[in-house]
Amino acid sequence: MDSRNLAARAGRWSADHWAKAFFGWLLIALFALAIGNMVGHRDVADSQTASGQAARAQRMLEQAGFKAPATESVLVQSARETTASPRFRAAVAAVVQRLAAADLPNVVNIQSPLVNAGQISPDRHSVLVQFDVRGDADKAKDKVQPMLDAVASVQKAHPGMRIEEFGEASARHVIDQTIGQDFKNAERLTLPLTLIILLFAFGSVVAAGLPVLLAFSAVLAATGFYALFTHLVPGTFDTTQSIILLIGMAVGVDYSLFYLRREREERQRGRTAREALLHTAATSGQAVLVSGATVFVAMAGMLLAGNAIFTSVAIGNMIVVLCAVIGSVTVLAALLSKLGDRVDRGRVPLIGRREHAAGESRAWGFILDRVLRRPVVSVMLSGGLLLALSVPVLTLHTKLPSFTDLPKSVSIVSTYKDVQKAFPGSQTPAVMVVKADNVTTRQYQRAFRDFQRRARGTGVLFPPFHVNVSPDRTVARVDFSIAGNGDDKASLGALNALRNDVIPPVAKTLPGVSVAVTGETAGTKDFNDQMKARMPLVFAFVLGLAFMLLLMTFRSIVIPVWSIALNLLSVGAAYGILVLVFQHSWAQGILGFRSNGAITSWLPLFLFVVLFGLSMDYHVFILSRIKELRDRGLSTEEAVSTGIRRTAGTVTSAAIVMVAVFAIFGTLRSLDMKQMGVGLAAAVLIDATIVRAVLLPATMKLVGDRNWYMPRRLRRLPSLSAEGAPERRERKPRRVRPAHP
Repeated sequence: MDSRNLAARAGRWSADHWAKAFFGWLLIALFALAIGNMVGHRDVADSQTASGQAARAQRMLEQAGFKAPATESVLVQSARETTASPRFRAAVAAVVQRLAAADLPNVVNIQSPLVNAGQISPDRHSVLVQFDVRGDADKAKDKVQPMLDAVASVQKAHPGMRIEEFGEASARHVIDQTIGQDFKNAERLTLPLTLIILLFAFGSVVAAGLPVLLAFSAVLAATGFYALFTHLVPGTFDTTQSIILLIGMAVGVDYSLFYLRREREERQRGRTAREALLHTAATSGQAVLVSGATVFVAMAGMLLAGNAIFTSVAIGNMIVVLCAVIGSVTVLAALLSKLGDRVDRGRVPLIGRREHAAGESRAWGFILDRVLRRPVVSVMLSGGLLLALSVPVLTLHTKLPSFTDLPKSVSIVSTYKDVQKAFPGSQTPAVMVVKADNVTTRQYQRAFRDFQRRARGTGVLFPPFHVNVSPDRTVARVDFSIAGNGDDKASLGALNALRNDVIPPVAKTLPGVSVAVTGETAGTKDFNDQMKARMPLVFAFVLGLAFMLLLMTFRSIVIPVWSIALNLLSVGAAYGILVLVFQHSWAQGILGFRSNGAITSWLPLFLFVVLFGLSMDYHVFILSRIKELRDRGLSTEEAVSTGIRRTAGTVTSAAIVMVAVFAIFGTLRSLDMKQMGVGLAAAVLIDATIVRAVLLPATMKLVGDRNWYMPRRLRRLPSLSAEGAPERRERKPRRVRPAHP
């Protein structure tokens, strides 16, 4: 095998210098993690995670040094009593008195509903006691627990009343506790579950441990490097760190698995350990490089989304993919060189699939024989199924994630719903930001009253209206309670009324003013609008670069075209499954969630780039083997049949690991993480079975030798393939034609 490709050279050097490769990588990973923990990370500003007009409003607040405190509300409610009842008034007074106690120094600006009619519901069965948390609103979540405890003590003293606290600080506090615990559980399960699956795949503790070791070291290194990178480009560290673990374990195990299985196969064919390793480096090692490059390109597509959330996730994923590729083509080669046959030590009795016929899979061989015998029927049935699964995408609806997506068992969710029912829109206000030279003049005071008067006239914007002014008097923040639950049609209608009917007539009377609206509803709408505008650009970038990589790898213009088509079909089916499961209520009890009738806004774009990249992992691995066999002299059908038989077991094992890891995230209580886990698991399962075992061989059989067509003008492009002079012809003797004189 030609050893001039990059992976072959890396494998040879690592085998000859195993100590430098292994310990060098270990030191780099530990050093990156240590330095990353030492310097910490920088989180992105709210304005950079927002989009459109909402982002402009957030920037105006930040630039003015606006320090609006976190506002909390205590709901006091009774089905029988009203505010006229002494018992009701006593409960309200007890809340106010307890919050004003000396042991709660961070409670300021308490507003009693007994002196503010705007905090009393129309039926007078509910009131809100409102107060602010002293200091920075972003840090209020760390101060709110004593307040929650104080309110709970008042509730105990008044069992006939409902007394519960809700606000942004308390919501974030509960969310951090809930999601944080979920992530810790997921992280604890990921490593042992992966190891168990690989133990069944290899039957050896050492062989099973190597992919886990390398994948986890890549995750550690990437986490450290990403923390350092946030000092250049601030990011959403906690979210990105979780996704680094998810993607790092998936691709790290995949690449190691491809490498290990091929090395085992070559040794079973009679090669020495050294020969098997170098041959594996030049073939599967090169496939790993191309696969990693494809995933890297796909992740880079998120940089074009124009949002800091996607930029953060893209950079984190690109770093972990790069670390996984480097570890696979260097460190793994070094360890295999050192271990030799000892890689199969620690074999567990009765565990592990027996290899036969150079690693060919009997189960997939059975399926493959029937697929290749009837390729037209196979394409129609499998393609029809995936198209049918893709149809629900036409009804896809998106919204930004919210704490209300958590299960009812999380107390803050039920409290929010009760507050929202009694005081519509008060907890998800539309926030109007007004910027001028001085927003405290009489002209602006009159304008604020006009804004409020016009808002009441719409019938979808309600009091209480809160007005806060920045320390330098250049920016005012006005909160409007809105109809709906913050992200439904009623709320969008209220937002449009505010932006189009309430603000323009008044703003025209104010010289040099700048007005923008933010808030949950505005954030969702503006984010969705930006994603719709950017998705075509991301698609074009990812598909275009993937096409070029496949073109240079397989020296064919046909393979990239239908490869991309198959991957898009797989992604479309995954989208359809998400819509069927999460936009409806039939699966709520099965998967433990409450449907909000939508898919998380960031998920479609994220899933596209991730699924396209991961699908290409299997695709490049399988096609590389098929092309290698084709270059040795087999017919296209023979190469397809033999190549898929020899790689099916590896792809199946890799897919099981991926599905298992992604499924763990599908158990989280956070709806956006659950949707991500289920979507990824479903897509990988579809891709590794229907697409790779049925559609891929059937379409290649139908296209035949035209699979390898390359226009003459494109043959000058550089080659990324692992091809070299064939070592031996693998055609059966009876099919070899004699050379003509």
